[in-house]
Amino acid sequence: MPRPEDVIADRSRPYTGAEYIQSLRDGREVYIDGERVADVTIHPAFRNSVRSIARLYDALHDPATKDTLTCPTDTGSGGYTHRYFRVSRSREDLVAAQGAIAGWSRLTYGWMGRTPDYKAAYTNTLGANGAYYGPYEKNAAAWYKKAQETVPFMNHAIVNPPVDRHLPAEAVKDVYVKVDREVDGGIIVSGAKVVATSAAITHYNYMGQSSKTATEDLDMSLMFIVPIDAPGLKLICRTSYERAAKSPFDYPLSSRFDENDAIFILDKVFVPWEDVFIYRDPARVLSFYPRSGFTNGFLFQGCTRFAVKLDFLCGLLAKALRCTGADEARGTQVLLGEAISWRNLFWSLSNAMANNPDPWDGDAVLPELRAGLAYRVFAPDAYPRVTEIIQRIVTSGLIYLPSSVKDFANPAVEPYLRQYVRGSHGIGAEERVKIMKLLWDAVGTEFGGRHELYEMNYAGGWEDIRAQALTFAQKGGDLARMEGLVDQCMADYDREGWTGDTWFDPE
Repeated sequence: MPRPEDVIADRSRPYTGAEYIQSLRDGREVYIDGERVADVTIHPAFRNSVRSIARLYDALHDPATKDTLTCPTDTGSGGYTHRYFRVSRSREDLVAAQGAIAGWSRLTYGWMGRTPDYKAAYTNTLGANGAYYGPYEKNAAAWYKKAQETVPFMNHAIVNPPVDRHLPAEAVKDVYVKVDREVDGGIIVSGAKVVATSAAITHYNYMGQSSKTATEDLDMSLMFIVPIDAPGLKLICRTSYERAAKSPFDYPLSSRFDENDAIFILDKVFVPWEDVFIYRDPARVLSFYPRSGFTNGFLFQGCTRFAVKLDFLCGLLAKALRCTGADEARGTQVLLGEAISWRNLFWSLSNAMANNPDPWDGDAVLPELRAGLAYRVFAPDAYPRVTEIIQRIVTSGLIYLPSSVKDFANPAVEPYLRQYVRGSHGIGAEERVKIMKLLWDAVGTEFGGRHELYEMNYAGGWEDIRAQALTFAQKGGDLARMEGLVDQCMADYDREGWTGDTWFDPE
């Protein structure tokens, strides 16, 4: 079958926005509200999110943003690519990649977390450690080249559905992804994964395994890439916040940045050998996260995107406080200062990941893991704290609003809105309502509620992310060095007093 990149007119460059939109018209099997979607690019549940992604692709070609976002490929194509799609080999490369991640994220104000550069955190590793995949090393090299040259929109599905989790994974083969059989040219695979964020508007999905539920069962020890239009692949989507949005004025985020999450189902799907990365190899599945480089990479992209999102929320909160006249109150200033401090923390972690890279295979480098793990642990606490601050200090300002933009068009209502719903500091009623509606969409709507849940679980369960921070400290020697510092202190004294002549004994 044709591949998504076949729509690209010039194979030395990534998609344009128009080519990306065209590439999604492939007959994929997407369901929402009881119907099969004929074309995700025009369906009201997806069409604006599609265009938000198309905007990212257009930015790769825009002279105003191209230099920040792109660099030459290293594949010999003579073309260019998004900077994060190429393996980094220096601190300078990582700093430039950070700028490209942030540049794309600012186009969605941080509200789309699974943009194409998210999975670049995986595909860029294939250019440095293809040998990790053993018999599938050539597949890694081929996909590194393909991903870099076309910048496809790829996502992943790695979590087993919350079904029979009291049983070992291998006991739930009627639900979890497994190999049915081998056939000429590949394998037949069935099962489900969740939650395939944005899958309905992507080109490919990387089917992997969560570190929490990986198993040594040979039929379930596999990882591969599958195109979204593969026969037998089905996506059953959650409700669409985009479709429910009445107008951009009332729902400016929901109406264009809804990354619809889907139940990802494989019903006897054929996967050719060239798209397989791990097969019947429990050792590689179980070592994937510490060995593949993906952990460092997705934490870097995630932390940078999260920092941009906090930029947006802090700026919006400051505007909301000015609207209500609470911007000069000591209590609100203190809490706005706390929100800004959270923002500063995550930019500092992103900067540390870029500027203090971890050496890797050959001359390749990875974003620093320690800072990445700190982001992973503290972002789930920071986000609900920032939304709590917003609710605590903006209070009824989030509710004291007309029902919709239509009220401004009613001459019987508009004069009262102009008088009684005006903002402080000379801010007019329409501007005040516009700011507060934006803030409500960020923290109060179903879209906003989904984002709080999303950020709290973005990088794994709260126990797992802390336990893994301990594991990396143990295996990397950090914990031993911490304990060594304590041992050094304790060696300064014993029951008889000081062991050296630096300090005076009490007597």
